[in-house]
Amino acid sequence: MAQHFLLSAKARTLSLRSIYAAGEESAYVTFCQLRWPETNGEPVCPECGCADVYRITTRRRFKCAACRVQFSVTSGTIFASRKMAFVDLLAAVAIVANAAKGISALQLARDLDCQHKTAFVLAHKIREALASESDGAMLSGEVEIDGAYFGGHIALRQRQGRTLTFVDTHEPKGVEIARRVVAKGSTIVADEATHWDALPAHYPTQRINHSLAYSLDGVSTNMVESFFSRLRRMVTGQHHHVSARYLGAYAAHAAWLEDHRRLDNGTLSFRALGLAMAHPTSRTWAGYWQRSRA
Repeated sequence: MAQHFLLSAKARTLSLRSIYAAGEESAYVTFCQLRWPETNGEPVCPECGCADVYRITTRRRFKCAACRVQFSVTSGTIFASRKMAFVDLLAAVAIVANAAKGISALQLARDLDCQHKTAFVLAHKIREALASESDGAMLSGEVEIDGAYFGGHIALRQRQGRTLTFVDTHEPKGVEIARRVVAKGSTIVADEATHWDALPAHYPTQRINHSLAYSLDGVSTNMVESFFSRLRRMVTGQHHHVSARYLGAYAAHAAWLEDHRRLDNGTLSFRALGLAMAHPTSRTWAGYWQRSRA
């Protein structure tokens, strides 16, 4: 019997041991390459786009020859104003990407030997970057829709495609959400809940009666249900409690892991870091604890 990919050596292409063995300089180079992939890691001014910059090597900063602005590899990204070493940030991204059912801030703080507050904000910054991959995404083809109670949550999942998550107080809002994110002509698969009766007016629709079967003649919502299973294990097994205010962040994290579960962990980690380096400074998490004391 063939070995499952996730159990094979091919799924393990990056380890914490290799990250720390390579050291701080190697991690810094990785950040540069993912921040400026078009120039193979050579700095480009984030203000004016000029590639003519001076290196301030003692501080790992750059100065633009055109607009004279000083910047670093993390300036204007989710990791702006970082205090952690680059090797620790890279390790944090790898830990989050490796955790198939998510990771608690307490465990991340222990792994990185940092304060719980630091780990909590860092994990949420990474989640925000992961969620950005789905910004503006549309689903097409065969799309499953369902809701589950985590304080209010709706998910749509394209078969052989992406999972989109939404937080709302009423599952019937899913019809309106579907009209925003599902391309016209797509087929939507739903259960027999009466609020989905409005779907056929907008899309070809298939229904499955769960009181009779979970799958019948190829009709099922098993893929979106499998996502809810992952999210439930993440919430109950790792975090124990999730604030309704940040439920969307945890749901988007679970969806990202679900969509990319067949990638090796090195590809996952660098994909996550690339999203973080392309994401602007967080309005929610930059200065989070300072604002909470104000």
